[in-house]
Amino acid sequence: MTQTSVSLALAAFSFLLTVIWGNPLLRILRHFKMGEQIRMDGPERHFAKLGTPTMGGLMIVLPVTLITLLLNGASLIGPTEVLGNSVLLPTGVLVLFALIGIVDDWAGLRGKRTDGLSARMKFLLQTLIAFWAAFGLYHYLDAPHLYLPGFHIEFKVGLWYIPIAMFLIVGFSNAINITDGLDGLAGLISVTAFIAYGGIAILQGQTFVARFCFTLVGALFGFLWFNVHPAQLFMGDTGALSLGAALAVVALMTGQWAVLPIIAIIPVSTTLSVMLQVPYFKLTRRIYGEGRRLFKMAPLHHHFELSGWSETQVVQRFWLISLMTAMIGVALAVS
Repeated sequence: MTQTSVSLALAAFSFLLTVIWGNPLLRILRHFKMGEQIRMDGPERHFAKLGTPTMGGLMIVLPVTLITLLLNGASLIGPTEVLGNSVLLPTGVLVLFALIGIVDDWAGLRGKRTDGLSARMKFLLQTLIAFWAAFGLYHYLDAPHLYLPGFHIEFKVGLWYIPIAMFLIVGFSNAINITDGLDGLAGLISVTAFIAYGGIAILQGQTFVARFCFTLVGALFGFLWFNVHPAQLFMGDTGALSLGAALAVVALMTGQWAVLPIIAIIPVSTTLSVMLQVPYFKLTRRIYGEGRRLFKMAPLHHHFELSGWSETQVVQRFWLISLMTAMIGVALAVS
């Protein structure tokens, strides 16, 4: 089988496994009353989602981890290698960030504080895992440092690679988490980005990275089976934090992280909307005596909801933008 055929076969297998595993997980989450908490200052239409099961990222992380470990184990006794040891690093990042999300989701639902882990603790844990991943990419996997569009050479950044990699891993982990606010939005954006990087990996001959990406693509499609509007469950921090971190690691493994802000334009824009809204409000309050807002509400998807777009319109239009920028990003990466 060709590289592409194996990658697509893994995607199909991962999709089936996720869909089969989905209903039992839903029953478990409902049994333990793992219902979503809704922001009281959010759009009123979201109040109907109160109690929808969260922590649905388990539906993605567990099948991907199982497939990756089984195929790596099988390669030790089989005639050919289906997945290389290199994918154990992004798989480890996926699992570790999911564990942070599980603790945060559980604390938010069962603890006295509805926001889960403190921002400082979450950031500290993310930074520690990101350092481990960046160190592994630099010293053990010898990942390409940087490819720029239009150039056919690798640019070396030296030890700066480690802090840059840490910034990308932590940054995109939180960016996908911020984007996860509407039914299907984070899932569709993530699956588009992983398809893009899976394609880039195939074109660069990075077989194992491509297969890891498409295994995630299949699991994400399986998750979206339950997450499209009206959602039966949400991915929660368990899924959002882990997907963003894994996406950044994959981009770093290909060396094509310069186009990541283009391929993942929606998470970047959504995060920027939050980063701009707060200081603008504080600045205008200092100048005018009352705070003003750049957007009707941040993150950005809520601004468009309050501007009259339906939830489905926001998700579909953001996804269309994501598809276009993903194609542009792939074109730039292979130019």
